[in-house]
Amino acid sequence: MSERIVILTGGTGFIGRALCRALNGGDYQVAVLTRNLDAARAILGDQALAVRWDGRTTAGWQELVSRSEAIINLAGENIGAGRWTPARRAQIRESRVLAGRALVEGLRRASPRPGTLIQASAVGYYGPRGDEDIGEDSPSGDGFLAETVRLWEESTRGAEELGVRRVIMRSGLVLESDGGVLPRFLLPFRFFVGGPVGSGEQWISWVHRDDGAEAFLWALGRRDLAGVFNLVAPGPVRMREFARVLGRVMNRPAACRVPAFLLRWAFGQMAEETILSGQRVLPVRLRQEEFRFRFPDLETALRGILKSRR
Repeated sequence: MSERIVILTGGTGFIGRALCRALNGGDYQVAVLTRNLDAARAILGDQALAVRWDGRTTAGWQELVSRSEAIINLAGENIGAGRWTPARRAQIRESRVLAGRALVEGLRRASPRPGTLIQASAVGYYGPRGDEDIGEDSPSGDGFLAETVRLWEESTRGAEELGVRRVIMRSGLVLESDGGVLPRFLLPFRFFVGGPVGSGEQWISWVHRDDGAEAFLWALGRRDLAGVFNLVAPGPVRMREFARVLGRVMNRPAACRVPAFLLRWAFGQMAEETILSGQRVLPVRLRQEEFRFRFPDLETALRGILKSRR
């Protein structure tokens, strides 16, 4: 491997796969920490070295740390995979907190240490906020998701005490056709029964996956920057506008509203804190530092995504 090694957790996931490609394009060698070596090798091919990891200790990968330029932490169970039962909540939290603490321990034991740790996070940190404009200095909100994201970010705070630059990327709804929430919207539109979910008034703060991966790569190279960045496109939209634009791009109507009570019945609190409420989050620091979005508005993003499927 070259000297430009990046350790990546969560590298086989929806965002991680795109980030592996971006890092390869930036001439980095990627070491993906994973519980399932065979699955990781099948997914990533020659894009990354798969290294076995239990998600909670430094066993198996500690020797890589002192040879690495950076660590990027995406580790965490999918929050949108189903109803938040007590067991599921514990799994969501522990997968994030234990992984973050293990990474800090790996840094503590290393000499020399990587210069950078980039911590994935989410705009769920802010909780439901109505029509308020939210920048990086806005306070955290209430609820399971906000508390979980706070703990996720806190799990790697110790890196700063070790002299490691830490960047936190609070992502919005990540859009692509092969994962995340977008395929759930596409299916009803294909059958002419698409439309807004819930009231339609809630704000959707989103980012195209390619812009998300590029922002991680950008932050890796900007060694003068640290702290929190809202990883969202500059054009948040209300749910009704999201449905209207998607319908126009797909040449379908957007008149079939999905009642909130159905989602509450199916998914409980998970629906309430994710798709039925929202935040108008703005990428204040990314704009200040002149990060360039390839997909700054929703229609451009959706047309690019759907064109690539044809």
